[in-house]
Formats: sequence, C-alpha cells, structure tokens
Amino acid sequence: MAMNLGSGSGDNDVMVDINTTPLIDVMLVLLIMLIITIPIQLHSVNLNMPQGAPPAQQKDPVVVTIDIDFDGTVLWNGEALADRAALEDRLQRVAAEPDQAEVHIRPNKLVEYKSVATVLASAQRLGVTKLGMVGNEQFVK
Repeated sequence: MAMNLGSGSGDNDVMVDINTTPLIDVMLVLLIMLIITIPIQLHSVNLNMPQGAPPAQQKDPVVVTIDIDFDGTVLWNGEALADRAALEDRLQRVAAEPDQAEVHIRPNKLVEYKSVATVLASAQRLGVTKLGMVGNEQFVK
C-alpha cells in the first residue's frame, strides 16, 4: 500500500490511495481456480454395486375372495356359505396354513355394516393376517 501525503502545493488534505491491482489479481486467480475445479467436483460418483442374480420368483399368492351380498349372504370364492360356522371353519383353515392365502373381502354397497364387521371380526379373531377390502364392479357401484 502506498500513501501520498501531498505535493507540498498547499493542500492540507491527506490523500490515501490503495493499490487494488494485487487484490483484483488474487480474486481473478481464485475465480479461475473455481471455474476449473467445478467440473471435477460435479463428475460422476463411482459406486460399487453388488453383483449376482436376483432371487428366484416365488409362486403367486393364493387369493380367497369373500363376497358379502346386499342381504348379508356370504360367498366364499363364489360359493354361498350356509352360516357363520361354515365361514369360521374356512377362515380357521386359511389361518392354519404356514403361508396364508390373501383374503379379499368385497362387500356390496347396500349391505349393512353389521354383516361386514362380523366377517372382519371373525377373520381377525381366528388369526388371518393377509386381509383386505377390495372393490368390485358387480358388488360396489
């Protein structure tokens, strides 16, 4: 840095000049370094992906469909069940399997909630774990 104290011509003001050329040079060098290093930083990342074959496809799941008609009639895969004991017997057999079948319940939109709740409660009480409610164009419109 340089400091000029005047030329002696009667100026009483102190004149201070800073040489900014070195500062500009340093900033330009830093900017150029940044421009050069950005493509290197944004380059692809190498990942070590595991090698090997995927496991063999398992068999398709068995699906049991329980339809509940508008009058409370329970259908097991399209076959009408006589009473609640027949339903619970079949649900118990499904729950006893080591690889349980998926139980899809399809209630009619006009059926009373009591009928649907009875089927759901029986399935839960007997240990059916793969249970779901599904829609059907024939029953739910």
